[in-house]
Amino acid sequence: MTTYLAVFGATGNLTYKKLLPALAQLQALGQLPESTRILCVARSPHTTESYLSAAREQVKERIDWPRLSTILEYFPMDFASPEAYRRLAARMADEPQALRLFYLAVAPELFPVIAGGISGASLVKKGDPTGRIVFEKPFGVDLASAQSINRMLWNYFDESQIYRVDHYLGKEMIQNILVMRFANRLFEDAWNHTAIEKVTIVAKETEGVLNRGGYYDAVGALKDMVQSHLLQMAALVAMEVPATFDDDGIRAKKVEVLSHLRFDPHHTVTAQYDGYLREKNVDPASTTETFVFLRAFVDTPRWRGVPFDFITGKKLDRKRSEIIIDFKDNSERSRLWPDLDVVKNRLVVSVSPDEGVSFRLNVKTPGLTDAFLPQEMEYCHDCRYVGNRPEAYERILLDLIRGQSALFTRWDEIETAWRIVDEVKDHAVRPFVYNDFDTLKNITNARLQEEVL
Repeated sequence: MTTYLAVFGATGNLTYKKLLPALAQLQALGQLPESTRILCVARSPHTTESYLSAAREQVKERIDWPRLSTILEYFPMDFASPEAYRRLAARMADEPQALRLFYLAVAPELFPVIAGGISGASLVKKGDPTGRIVFEKPFGVDLASAQSINRMLWNYFDESQIYRVDHYLGKEMIQNILVMRFANRLFEDAWNHTAIEKVTIVAKETEGVLNRGGYYDAVGALKDMVQSHLLQMAALVAMEVPATFDDDGIRAKKVEVLSHLRFDPHHTVTAQYDGYLREKNVDPASTTETFVFLRAFVDTPRWRGVPFDFITGKKLDRKRSEIIIDFKDNSERSRLWPDLDVVKNRLVVSVSPDEGVSFRLNVKTPGLTDAFLPQEMEYCHDCRYVGNRPEAYERILLDLIRGQSALFTRWDEIETAWRIVDEVKDHAVRPFVYNDFDTLKNITNARLQEEVL
């Protein structure tokens, strides 16, 4: 059976930087179905040969282009033309039972146009499991717009045919969270409010908005990162044991977490880096935030009273994405060693750019002294696996082909996340301006009267 993968937006950065390298790597590893055809769809008047030439200029990764070209062809089309979709359907008509996958690596405003064209040409028929359609974030700009997009999609497709990408879910260490929790008795028994003091979800960047000023100014840090990536990480950390570890079992428990998440308006800070208003395509009077600190609580018996802190922003002190689990002080420590300096246990799951896990604990200093020595037990994922480690988009594309949807966000996850973010947005005050991380840290800590950064 032939597998067709039509990538809309084939001349865009996402295709060049992520999708083509991921497809080439899957092909090199023998992971693509034997009869796979990649149709690169865009409006530019390329031939297959001229498209591949342009792609070679854009793609930085090493790719076996002669091999990839054996399964790839360029398909120029006007996204608004019904006739163009009929031509695309005719191109795929050689095998009626073929698997037809459509990846929309395009701007969100094109979702309705392309979805309508695909449905109108019967490229994906409602209820047919051989047809699937993929959408990249952002999925709306608020709850109302997301609901509007979703109503439109449900007119054309079943929920089981819709795959919404959050590429963070494809990252190795994000997938490792469930393994760490449920395959290690040590952590699962202590994964609750009696042992854990605080959870911190971090996504920091050192760069500004670069050439994405127009997009970012309409979205901001809260919608760009918290609504999707950070809430997804929190859901995996806080979810209960699923009844089954299949797609629906995991996603149902994630929704359960999000539906019980309550943010604290008194522990919310927004800020904007100095120079943001001078970025290209940014409104000179913009009040868009480039930094967010947000505290929330998961109102379930397991997490009673445990703060979940979310930190994300641009032009910060370092680039890192991680989950920090701070454990409470040992109840016997002060009685047994009242005069010794003892650190609290801390578990850190590093998501990017370095991947791994570290756990901080106390040991005795070697020698005749009774002093304690804080030590880190580390697992370096990057060090352990030399050579190719699957990039997020390799896993995302492979799961799409296999029809596995656990790494894609279900509509009720997105809807619940937007309800949270819209509520935060309603309570947010005008962001203050910071020109370096120390300024940001000092003002944030002073406003909250607490050391949070």
